[in-house]
Parts: sequence; structure tokens; C-alpha cells
Amino acid sequence: MRNGDVSFWYRGLPAPALRAPLPGDRTVDVAVVGGGFTGLWTAYYLKRADPGLDIAVIEREFAGFGASGRNGGWLSAEFAGSRERYARASGRDAVLGLIRAMRDTVDEVIAVANAEGIDADIAKDGVLFVARSPAQLRRLRETVDEHRSWGEDVRLLDRDELARRVRIDGALAATYSPHCAAVQPAKLVRGLAEAVERLGVRIYEQTTATAIAPRTVRTDRGTVTATHVVRCLEGFTASIAGQRRAWLPMNSSMVVTEPLPDAVAAEIGWHRREVFGDLAHAYMYAQRTLDGRIALGGRGRPYRFASRTDDRGRTQDATVEALTALLRTLFPAAAGVPVAHAWCGVLGVPRDWCTTVTHDRATGLGAAGGYVGSGLAATNLAGRTLAALVLGEDSELTRLPWVGRRVRYWEPEPIRWLGVHAMYAMYRHADRREYRSASAADHPVARLANAVSGR
Repeated sequence: MRNGDVSFWYRGLPAPALRAPLPGDRTVDVAVVGGGFTGLWTAYYLKRADPGLDIAVIEREFAGFGASGRNGGWLSAEFAGSRERYARASGRDAVLGLIRAMRDTVDEVIAVANAEGIDADIAKDGVLFVARSPAQLRRLRETVDEHRSWGEDVRLLDRDELARRVRIDGALAATYSPHCAAVQPAKLVRGLAEAVERLGVRIYEQTTATAIAPRTVRTDRGTVTATHVVRCLEGFTASIAGQRRAWLPMNSSMVVTEPLPDAVAAEIGWHRREVFGDLAHAYMYAQRTLDGRIALGGRGRPYRFASRTDDRGRTQDATVEALTALLRTLFPAAAGVPVAHAWCGVLGVPRDWCTTVTHDRATGLGAAGGYVGSGLAATNLAGRTLAALVLGEDSELTRLPWVGRRVRYWEPEPIRWLGVHAMYAMYRHADRREYRSASAADHPVARLANAVSGR
């Protein structure tokens, strides 16, 4: 089994030739800090709208090194934060606009991939959320009621209907939404970077941004002066001076099996490529890859002290063992199929667990991120939104409820580390107790964890 090497998604792809670093001080119209999906989509839509803009993308490693090349491959209409929380701040109509925009964004990403010739193993077969305990089943039904109250297209599947799609051991029911596609994320982000370059955007890799100020990005290779500076670093935001407590870098880990033998695949079903998650408090997510593997993820060690992040994707042996055990619990028929690769990465979590897109015309500073693990599609919509703000537009995009959200910083250390680790310890304890219980109520420890987290 391989562990790390960024992620499994880069296996089988040609080794990337690193782009040249920043050659020294430069002046541009727009400096984008971060070469992941948010930064690349922002640059893409800016350049499409105004081909004359001089845009530079600054990336410490290579485009797609972070969560953009490590995630679970869910191109989903889901977004971070509760609808009610957004509605309290911006009103119901604004939230309805965000729901519609996210649904359309799934198709927008697919359309751009087709237009730009990006083969990213995309299959729009929908998303399943599965309940495996009475408490999860109650939460599942409440989720259906909530989504339907917002006019969303969600179906409730009983056990037999779910089994006709995929046989998951212990599943009681599931929801299904068509607004999701399975994606090979490294292929998508690499193809997007190439499309951005074809438009004339310069991507400077091997260049570490150390500080961001109005009109200025300081790096280890020189200073970039720009009319607009947009920070698109997601879980790596803490690497910028003064931003250590802005968005918490939450760690998430994945394992992927070898291709399933035909007999195992026949036992499991899963003939299409629906992605699925569950209603556990310590959430899991999975997809079936184009070459017939199961890729499954969840929270391992959730957070490193002082917002530190790993560099090469290696995850802990205990996390690999826990995810492997979960995979074999869900799919006993796959118990003999070896795990081929394990890896991890960080995602950005704001203190209120809601995505934020901001831009201040007075200073030229902008930022987008805080997707809390629901970023593969949201990065596209956030990138389009950030591009519209930079261009000074007044549109449906700039009136989305995540625009201009300002949230308080996370607590200082060691409170931050203790709180996050306590929260996930409580969630795991609550899940274990709920699986053993006939009660449909949330375990009290989970309610306490929710109060600690502010979710």
C-alpha cells in the first residue's frame, strides 16, 4: 500500500513538469494567491470576461497540490453552512438563489470540462446519503423535509430501492439527489490549470506567498504589486502572516482499494457511479472510480496544533486502519480486496462553518473559501463570484448570501486544538453509541459536540 505522495488521483497521470517560479518583482492587474480550484476558476472567469487583464497565479507547490487534488471527487450541489443561518443574515430569497446557483454549477463545471477538452472521468449519477442506525434514519428524514421545504429535488429511498443501486451492509434507507457527479479531481484541476494558461494567465509555481497586504503580495521570489489581490488558499490560509486563526485547516483522509474483482463487484452492485455519504456525526464519503475501485474518506486526526498542515499527504496508520475497517463494514464482500493507497489533506473551516466570498474595492483585497469539505463545485461558483466582485459587477452572483460574510476568528491555542479534538472524540463516541441503540434520538454527547463546534 502506498501512503501519501499527495494522493492516489495523481497515480497514472504523467508526472507534472513544475512551472517556473516568479522571476522577481512584478506588477499585474490581479494577483491570485493559491493555485487550487478557487484561484484557477477565479482566473479563468476573469480572463474570459476581460482578456486584457494581466493575471498572475502564485502557488507554493504546483497547481492542484492541496485539497483540489486530494478530495473525494464529489461535484455536488451541497454547500457549507445551514440554510437557516444564511437566511437569518440575508433572507430566504438569497438562499433560494444560492441553492439554484449551486445546482446549476454542477452542470457549469461539466460544460467547461467538455468545452476545454478536460477528460476528468465525470459521471453525473447523483448522490446518496445513507442511514445505518435509527438515529441516522431520523436525521435522514428530517433532512428530506428540510430540503423539500427549500424546493430541492431529493427523494427518500427505502432499503430495497437503495439495494437496487448499491448494497451497503446495515443500510436502513437513503436519500437520492441527481445534482452530483463523480469526478477524478486531479484530472480536473490539472486540465483547468492548462485551460487557464491557454487564456494567457501566468501560473508561478514553487513560489511561497508569505504576506498579503493591500495591492501587495510578498513572496520568497519577489514582490507582486497588483490592483486586486485575492487569497484563495482554503486550508492553507494559516500560512499567510496574520491569518493563523482565520480558517481552521481540518484534516481529512482517504483510502482507495485495488480494482474490485468481478465477483465482488457483482455482490455489491453499484453499477453506476453514484457517490454516497452517511448521516453519522463523524462523516464519511465514498465514490466508485472509473476503473472499478472504492475510494472512501473521513476524518482521521482532525487537526494539527497551531494550524500546521502536512506537506505530502501521508496519513497515520491508525487512520488507515479505521477507514479500512469502515469500508469492510459497509461492503463485507470487499473484505479481501487490498487497499492500494492512502492519503490526507486539509480543508478550510470558518468559525461559523459557512463559506465566505469577500472583496474590498478600497484595498483591492479579496478572498474566497471555507467550503468545509463541500468545495469541488462550490469553488467554481465562488470563483465566478469573486471574479464578478473584482470586475465591479452588480449581479445575482454578487448578491449571493455568502458574499461579504465576516466571521470571528477561531480561539487561540491550546483552546483551538483541545476543542477540535474533543469535538471529534465526542462525535465518534456518539456514533458508536447510536449504532448500538434502538433510540432515534441524537446521543447527548453529539448535542454537546454541536454546541462546542458551533455548527
